[in-house]
Amino acid sequence: MYPNLEGKTAIVTGSSKGIGKGIAERFGNEKMNVVVDYLTDPDGASDTAETIRQNGGQAVTVQADVSKEADIRKLIDTAVSEFGSLDVLVNNAGFSESEPSKELDLETWQRVLDVNLTGAFIASREALKYMTEHEVKGSIINISSVHQVMPMIENVHYGVTKAGIKMLTETLAIEYAAQGIRVNAIAPGAINTPGNPIFEKSEEQQQKMLDKIPMREIGRPEQMAAVAAWLASSEADYVTGATLFADGGMTLYPSQLK
Repeated sequence: MYPNLEGKTAIVTGSSKGIGKGIAERFGNEKMNVVVDYLTDPDGASDTAETIRQNGGQAVTVQADVSKEADIRKLIDTAVSEFGSLDVLVNNAGFSESEPSKELDLETWQRVLDVNLTGAFIASREALKYMTEHEVKGSIINISSVHQVMPMIENVHYGVTKAGIKMLTETLAIEYAAQGIRVNAIAPGAINTPGNPIFEKSEEQQQKMLDKIPMREIGRPEQMAAVAAWLASSEADYVTGATLFADGGMTLYPSQLK
């Protein structure tokens, strides 16, 4: 627990399920105010908000498409009108649809870029406007992936967005460090979330995935949330421009293990 987070306000995009839900609920444990963003799952968002309240925080749900400027501004405006400030932004919303690169149509390519990368830029830009104008020494946390450095077959669009998140993080970090605004990223590995295709595969295929993880276990959203809480807190107040790999060692290339 990080006492300095109590009463602070955060926006967590894509927080009706998965990693975003885990982060939002952890912020509730820290007694923060949380704007819970969703696109198509109002029930999931309501469940997240209720858990936040039960954990001691405050919450409000907002439907927003992060690729739309007007919707991002709605998130910012809601944070300020409901809770009086914006201290933390977590750019979590993202998706991918596996497709052989030679068959990937431009519409799918563009939609993945719009949500995963452009959405993170728009939200960061609007948060930075607020934080600089109100002298808030805030924290922006981008949810990336091990695939910002590890290519993944049939996911060229996803990998490109996550590589872009790395440079977005580093560029904004150096640009706004003097104002006390920290920008970092978390790169999860294989995480147990709804829709993760690994859990739709055979036991043999799942074992092959585990063999790629030195810790021999699939990660959990609450483990990613613990990293996010630390990055948001004053305990990490000298950390900016970093990507923290929370992947059980996947990026250590366990194929080298004997």
